[in-house]
Amino acid sequence: MIGLDIFGDLPKQISPEIKVLAVRHHSKASEAYVDVEFAFATGEKTIVSIPVNYRRTGLDAQSQEDCVNIIANAYKFFATENIQAWLAAAQLFWSVGNKDVTRPFFQVLKKKLGAWACQTCELPQNPNWARRTQDIKEMGYTFATDTKRFCKNCGCNRTHLMILPIPRGAETGYETWSPHLRRKILKTLECFDAYENATRSAASLLPDHKFPEIRWDEATRDENPDEMSGEEIKAKFQLLTNQRNQQKREVCRNCYQTGVRGQPHGVNFFYSGNKNWPANVPKKGKAAEKGCIGCGWYDLTKWRAAVNLTLAAPIAAKK
Repeated sequence: MIGLDIFGDLPKQISPEIKVLAVRHHSKASEAYVDVEFAFATGEKTIVSIPVNYRRTGLDAQSQEDCVNIIANAYKFFATENIQAWLAAAQLFWSVGNKDVTRPFFQVLKKKLGAWACQTCELPQNPNWARRTQDIKEMGYTFATDTKRFCKNCGCNRTHLMILPIPRGAETGYETWSPHLRRKILKTLECFDAYENATRSAASLLPDHKFPEIRWDEATRDENPDEMSGEEIKAKFQLLTNQRNQQKREVCRNCYQTGVRGQPHGVNFFYSGNKNWPANVPKKGKAAEKGCIGCGWYDLTKWRAAVNLTLAAPIAAKK
């Protein structure tokens, strides 16, 4: 993610129409936003939050110039005719397919297009609201998020969401698999929990992509056909419980942000490389997978075997 030092040097006035107000980071999602004031020829002004690091739509600003270009490009989508085009496209998109569970959330956000909506008092009451808004993001819509915004209604800081009238990108949901392929993955990997080093019940395990989603780009994402071979499955997946899958996701997110690779069980061992992300490997895209090799979380079974082999070497040398 772009550094705070570069953000701090952003010009306060990008153009007569665009004023920079603040910069925010949403570290859990590896996202960054620039809060700006847009002024229009009608004399109207609006304050919005523009994502400049937003992996779901491929935004990855690495310089001041990148930030300025992203913000200036977003400005044009707030023109009245472009907002009308966005609304028309949204109406068509939501009229097709079964989206009944998610639709009420989108309707609230659409009504407040370009403005903040409080998750607690404005979104539909649903214990799984984060999954619903995640679904909308994965449909290609662009959001801004503020996890500590004061809500006058609630009287305290709450998570707020803002949907922006930026044309919907390609759907960017996680790679999925059919029930048939899931069963095939479990059978091929013999219901072996890679973290616990033990066989478990199929119901408690999830197929985990060894190469973490946070480092994917659009060219990386591909299909998981039912015809995947056993070798392809073993190369691409390992099995984890939901708890360990979430733990790995946090470790990989931290690695993406800091360049420090994870250490399962706190063991500072890497069968290739060291704790630092390789300087010659990009952060995102298929080539980034080279930087994951050697980290225990990438392939827990291979990492454990390498640890045991390393521990056994001194013992063998003494015999």
